[in-house]
Amino acid sequence: MPLEGLEILLVGGAGGLGSATAELLQAERARVVIGSRQHGVAADITQPHDRKRLLDSVPNLYGLVVFAGTPARGEIADALRPSFEVNYEGPILLARETAERMKAARTAGAIVLFASMQAVALFPGSTAYAGAKAALAHAARILAKECRGPANIRVNVIAPGVIKAGMAEASIASGKYDHYLTDGAIPRYGRATDIARAVRFLLEPDNYITGQVLSVDGGITL
Repeated sequence: MPLEGLEILLVGGAGGLGSATAELLQAERARVVIGSRQHGVAADITQPHDRKRLLDSVPNLYGLVVFAGTPARGEIADALRPSFEVNYEGPILLARETAERMKAARTAGAIVLFASMQAVALFPGSTAYAGAKAALAHAARILAKECRGPANIRVNVIAPGVIKAGMAEASIASGKYDHYLTDGAIPRYGRATDIARAVRFLLEPDNYITGQVLSVDGGITL
């Protein structure tokens, strides 16, 4: 089914993954609104008034995609709280507030949140980041269960692997992930368009999928 005319909010959508997704959706004439800290509708989704302003900017919202996230840096004791706020609290509260608006408007919509390969597999040293993203994936599935049935608001999660865009670019350039190629775990690094196509699939108006975590990682987490 076409996306033409549907209003879709991309939060954190000014980065590499968001830009590729926006281009794909706009090619289908969806009405795309970008929200980020620096571009489009400027907003920090850890702040309640900014989340409200974002949602107010899209009065006929059909789809929400939240790319927002940040790597956790420093010692665990210092990294846990900021990671929790940005990688879990802000996105899940925005998703829940979006779902409430969709229910009030009787909109059968779609919400797509972003976790990480670190949320679905075990990577040493990833506690602060992976813990928050794993919590996000679980909370998204709870929201999906609360919104299933007559409301027909589908909530799904994408867990990217090593993608040559966004946060992974610097690590790829440093050679951190070369062993996945040399060991034969993956045939190539992911591209932003791999993620964009997954988002488009989950935004499909007649999609019958909800409450799922889709790994787009070429097989790394197998």
